Amino acid sequence: MPHPDLSAALAEVPIIAILRGLTPDDAVAVGTALLGAGIRVMEVPLNSPDPLVSIAAMADTLGDRALVGAGTVLHIGEVHDLARCGARFIVSPNSDARVIDAALDAGMQALPGYQTPTEAFAAVAAGARWLKMFPAGPLGIAHFKALAAVLPAHVRTVAVGGVGAANAREWLDAGVAGLGVGTELYRPGDSAAVVADKAAALVTAIRG
Repeated sequence: MPHPDLSAALAEVPIIAILRGLTPDDAVAVGTALLGAGIRVMEVPLNSPDPLVSIAAMADTLGDRALVGAGTVLHIGEVHDLARCGARFIVSPNSDARVIDAALDAGMQALPGYQTPTEAFAAVAAGARWLKMFPAGPLGIAHFKALAAVLPAHVRTVAVGGVGAANAREWLDAGVAGLGVGTELYRPGDSAAVVADKAAALVTAIRG
């Protein structure tokens, strides 16, 4: 099974929507609202209510237009569960070679988190071709640039934590391949209409 192509989806709109707290009842409607704004990459963290149900519903309904995956993935067993429900990528706050390997074996893309060069290079050695700089805001753009200068050219980085409309252009101009955005796009209980408005505003800010 080939790995999903995050590059193409993020090239259109470089945003991963982090839907922490999403419930299965709202999952498809919220995902549809994000797609309407052009956001094609959607992450449901595993500390959300019934995340596997939400991911399965979104993958089944939106999977021909969106990449649906999971965040806060820490264990191999979670990777196996996610593969069965149609997730196309996993995101982790840390770099665990076993989790990366399990995801790649299952045909999913892995986005392990890093703060230090040691963590970043360990993830790359384990097979990761995407990295999550977390928390990006406190670490800063200078930190990203310093590491990007020494990482292999094929490795792409997504900035997560402390990024949004106010600083998105600065991060993208610095060379990140995408931004993981949470509460600026979705808070638990937000309706699909609210998410649609937030998503449109964020996409406009990035393109503007």
